[in-house]
Amino acid sequence: MSRSPFADLVFTGGPCYTVDAARSWAGAAAVADGRITAVGRHADVKDLIGPGTEVVDLAGKLLLPGFQDAHVHPVLGGTTLRQCDLHELHTAEEFVAAVADYAQRNPHAAWIRGGGWSMDAFPGGMPTKEMLDAVVPDRPVALPNRDVHGMWVNSKALEVCGITRDTPDPFDGRIERDADGEPNGCLQEGAMALVNAHLPVPTAEETTDGLLAGQAYLHSFGITAWQDAWVGDGLGIGDVFETYLDAAVSGALTARVAGALWWERESGLEQLELFRQRREAAEVAGAGRFRARTVKMMLDGVAENHTAALLSPYLDGCGCTTDNAGLDFIDPDKLKTYVTELDAAGFQVHFHALGDRAVRNALDALEAARAANGPGGRHHLAHLQVVHPDDVQRFRRLGATANIQALWAAHEPAMDELTIPFLGEERAGWQYPFGSLSRAGATIAAGSDWSVTSPNPLWGIHTAVNRVEPGLSAQEFAARKVFYPEERLELGQAIAAYTAGSAYVNRLDDVTGSVEVGKLADLVVLDRDPFEGPAWEIGEARVLRTYVEGVEVYAADA
Repeated sequence: MSRSPFADLVFTGGPCYTVDAARSWAGAAAVADGRITAVGRHADVKDLIGPGTEVVDLAGKLLLPGFQDAHVHPVLGGTTLRQCDLHELHTAEEFVAAVADYAQRNPHAAWIRGGGWSMDAFPGGMPTKEMLDAVVPDRPVALPNRDVHGMWVNSKALEVCGITRDTPDPFDGRIERDADGEPNGCLQEGAMALVNAHLPVPTAEETTDGLLAGQAYLHSFGITAWQDAWVGDGLGIGDVFETYLDAAVSGALTARVAGALWWERESGLEQLELFRQRREAAEVAGAGRFRARTVKMMLDGVAENHTAALLSPYLDGCGCTTDNAGLDFIDPDKLKTYVTELDAAGFQVHFHALGDRAVRNALDALEAARAANGPGGRHHLAHLQVVHPDDVQRFRRLGATANIQALWAAHEPAMDELTIPFLGEERAGWQYPFGSLSRAGATIAAGSDWSVTSPNPLWGIHTAVNRVEPGLSAQEFAARKVFYPEERLELGQAIAAYTAGSAYVNRLDDVTGSVEVGKLADLVVLDRDPFEGPAWEIGEARVLRTYVEGVEVYAADA
């Protein structure tokens, strides 16, 4: 049977930013059998419109390649949506009231779980167990904060987990304590594992429900592919590797997913055999939608709780130098060996590198791998909150991609109250150096770290361009202080980071990331053309339709 000469789907009547190598524009595109068959003007697609062709009149709205999130936690995010979700709240009173309400509505829940509280809502960034005890005294409560680097627990949880004044801090974390030395209900970094070990193991059905809820949410923001930055155990939701495999085999996985296999930082190269087995299993069963060719290594913590690894110590509240320069979760010398072996075995390495010492350690490890194995690997460093100027030029030379979470690059309470004062003026100016990295020739990819912050790429793009948070009126926007304006990106650059750049990191650039003939029809239609409006409105744009291989996976309500 010969294939129909007509397209299945045609977009016309509006601009298309193709994000191809030339960053060209078009006015129409056609799709057949899941792939793009024509890109150009309406005249180039009109003869492809047949009786069965769906024609989408863009009416001046913008067509883009589907967004890709290079660092995200969809199963955690989707699971949290179904639990005690605090992400949309802002004050301590709201958080406590939501916990009380959830506990009342779920009287049979053995644990109260969820998360998403923000540190800036509490003095010193730390809530206390007594606040939870007042509303849930009889059941354990365990709530990770918004960045999932800290956990808020009640007295019952401390009791169940055997955490007392005599429990030592783990090497990679901290049990916060009150003036009498008693645990105060806040656990930082590796100390969360003391609670995670006691949490009920989710059923396969619960984990799948979390994945599908997260997938639907991401599709609603035009996201057609992502890199899951934690495929393994340790997030309190179980090991999601089999969840992804099952969803890929069943066809429930409509996105394309690169799974970053979690590196257990207390272990070593004995993990390599498991990684090889998982990579092969995904190649066999993943049906092209799920692959596991990446290893995620978390090198440090976060600046807000002073666990991000810095080249020189944090300051205290008075501006004096302390003796704390953060934590190295993996010994830097061992890191070089690990990364060299992973690179030689064909694995991409995805680093959590937030402080300038962690960034340097990652780059040093990549330099060692490159010297031993030659170039390659598509390795990437995520977060990059503080980058020493001496290291900016190294990204291009080492072929290291800068994986940015642009929504964080703005003045807001966690930045102005919990970060800048403790970094100091000079070092604060090294934060999120998107413009410097771009000018140095680094490849830029982008992600959200959802559920840490919103997965909306248009909000991230807005912030990358403006260095001011989205959601402001024109007057508020004009009055807002710009967060180190020299580090802004142009709109086209920011869109490319969330499309072609992330496709490169996800090793999908041969089939996605741009609107070009022969590529898969992973596409998104916006409700406007942000290039035509004022900069402050970029974040107001929203997704109308999301397509994966020409199949609509999301449509906004009319």
